[in-house]
Amino acid sequence: MRKTVLFISIILFGIGAAFTDAESKPVSTVKIKIAALAPKGSSLMNVLEEMKDRIKTETADEVDFKIYPGGIQGDEKDVLTKIKLGQLHGGAFTSIGMGRIVPEVRVTDIPFLFKNYEEIAYVRAKIKDKMEKLFLDKGFVVVAWADIGFVHTFSKEPVTRENLKNLKVWVWGDDVLSTTVWQSVGVTPISLSITDVLTSLSTKLIDTAPSTPFGAVAFRWYTKFNYISEIPSTDPSSAIIVSRDVWEKITPESRNKIRSISDWYHDKITTTNRKANADSLQILKDAGIKVVPATEESIQFVTDMQLRTREELIGKLYTRELLNEVLGYLDEYRQMHPASDYTRIQ
Repeated sequence: MRKTVLFISIILFGIGAAFTDAESKPVSTVKIKIAALAPKGSSLMNVLEEMKDRIKTETADEVDFKIYPGGIQGDEKDVLTKIKLGQLHGGAFTSIGMGRIVPEVRVTDIPFLFKNYEEIAYVRAKIKDKMEKLFLDKGFVVVAWADIGFVHTFSKEPVTRENLKNLKVWVWGDDVLSTTVWQSVGVTPISLSITDVLTSLSTKLIDTAPSTPFGAVAFRWYTKFNYISEIPSTDPSSAIIVSRDVWEKITPESRNKIRSISDWYHDKITTTNRKANADSLQILKDAGIKVVPATEESIQFVTDMQLRTREELIGKLYTRELLNEVLGYLDEYRQMHPASDYTRIQ
């Protein structure tokens, strides 16, 4: 009997010791290398750094993001290549980069589809889960979403219906959406990397480009422009995306903490982006850049452009079913808010 008790005690002690060792053993740090276009020291980069620090602290050093700012890892296309090669694990992508993984995400980028931030926020909240599932199916996890802010058309000369064919318009790389928009009105855009824009403006290879006010100031493009459109064309989404492989190395507990922090990030980065754009608009005005007012005729023109573009992109970026779903949510919002109107530069 004494031998049996001793044997059981040894087993129980061994089990207890095993649990004690497992609990006391520190969790290995998961290092996640991501790239961003935001310049070092910018307000946007500062928020990314703050998020990185919060994640490291709240996961007890289990997860540590290393951020490469200012496009030093290349364009978004380059970043995706490096992720596939294992040199990076993710990035803070604009919707153009995201669209290389999941083309459907571009459905809410259709120019002149939305009139203000509230319409966009309502529709994107409705399709958020669907988009995240599509990314997961492609081997990526959306860590956090954010809005970049409204994109306006910058130009050396006022963009009017009459001078469209004289414009030398920049589009980012092989972006199908932007190319389709301009081709729908008879313009053949010029495809360039984002890092080539400033030089190409100086050499007059291009004279027109879409950008947020902050982007135009941060990349110093605004020094080459004279005009900005009064109403925006789109508010591209953005997100921090990491490979599913590296995400699954993180413990479930830490993943939940990161998800919680991502909600804070969405609100903080969206607010920061809007403030950065508002501050940049003042810089543009001080620099003498003039606002091209939107008339009833010009609004009708861009509305027709939007209708042609969204139809043309069916089967290229998204299905008709997804487009109809988005249009249904937009109509739903406008019925609840009949006074919903364009956000204009004041």
